[in-house]
Amino acid sequence: MDRQTLVVMGVSGVGKTSVAQELVARTGWAFAEGDDLHPEANRRKMAAGHPLDDDDRWPWLHRIADRIGAQEEAGLGAVITCSALKRRYRDLLRDGHPSVRFVHLLAPPELVEQRITARKGHYMPPSLLASQLAALEPLEDDEPGVEVDTTGDPGTVADRALALLGHSTEGAAS
Repeated sequence: MDRQTLVVMGVSGVGKTSVAQELVARTGWAFAEGDDLHPEANRRKMAAGHPLDDDDRWPWLHRIADRIGAQEEAGLGAVITCSALKRRYRDLLRDGHPSVRFVHLLAPPELVEQRITARKGHYMPPSLLASQLAALEPLEDDEPGVEVDTTGDPGTVADRALALLGHSTEGAAS
């Protein structure tokens, strides 16, 4: 399997972390949780129920882009979670990073809201889902990546993503 950087993207609660962990299990690539790269001020703002604006997101996106660059320089594949809601954010992540492929996870808003409501210990409240859905710009035809339905367990979704990207999971790390 070619060394790539899979940016697992979508709105909060769509299953980015769960699917990313399954992708890591299948590829053996490094994992980075994009939420861990948020500045503390961003986490506080979201926890208080306020959506992030572009000024909040740019430093975070640059941190993720730096992580992508470090993995590429080391010649390693990686799986990174990041909402990457807008085209301009995705353009920043792939600027100078030829390994980037987006895995856009899709689910009905009702299911995503159920998932957000059910999870514990996360700073993102369900009240911010509407702002994320409003900001979301789907992948365009010229962007490298795939859209993946999140119906099924995370392992099934990961297999579906790898198949759509043209990768076989036979012989991959387990």
